[in-house]
Amino acid sequence: MRAPAAPAKLNKRSADTIAKILATTEEIILRSGAERISILDVCQDSGISRGTFYRYFSSQDDLLDAFSRHKRDQFHARLIEATAGYEDPDERFQAVVRFIDDYLERSRARRLLLVAPEYATRWFQRIFHDSVHRFQDVLSPVFDTWEERRGIVLDRELIGELIVRFILSDVLVPSGADRRNLMRRIERFVVMLLSGRVARR
Repeated sequence: MRAPAAPAKLNKRSADTIAKILATTEEIILRSGAERISILDVCQDSGISRGTFYRYFSSQDDLLDAFSRHKRDQFHARLIEATAGYEDPDERFQAVVRFIDDYLERSRARRLLLVAPEYATRWFQRIFHDSVHRFQDVLSPVFDTWEERRGIVLDRELIGELIVRFILSDVLVPSGADRRNLMRRIERFVVMLLSGRVARR
C-alpha cells in the first residue's frame, strides 16, 4: 500500500492542478459512479501523469475523501457568498431562499444520487450536521430580529435542520415546477415559527 502523500505546497500551479483533478473526478463519478473511478482515468482525463497525481493524493480513497470535502466546502462557500452584504434581516432571509432555489435548480446532487447512491448517501450524511450549523450561522441575524419582534426564543438548530432536510428531500423527490412556490411555502412556515408554535422557551 502506497504511503500517504506528503502535503504539497499549494502555490497557484498546485491549486490549479488539484482543482483540475477534482473537476475531472466529479465528471467521472457522474458518468460512471464512484465505484468505477480509477486513478488512470483521472490522470488521462486531467492530462496529468501518475506522478503528479500522487504528489497530491495517496490513493483512490484519498481522492474521494478530498472530493467530498471539496464539494462540502464549495456548498458552504456559495451559501456565504450568496448572503454576504445583506444586513437587513428580511433581505438576508430572502437571499437564503434564493440560494436554496438556485442550488436545487442547478445542483448535480440528484445525478450523483442516481449513479453513485451509496457514495451520495455517505456524502449527505457527512455534510449534514455541518450544513445545519452553517445555515444557523448565516441566519443568526435573522433569528435575532424574529425573536426580538415576537418575544419568542426559536429553536435555531431545528430550523437549520429542517432547511437541510428540505434540500435533501427535494434532491431525493424533486418537486419540479412546484418548487417555484418555494418562497411562498417557506414564508408560510416562517409565519408558523413566528407565531411561537415551533419555539423553545
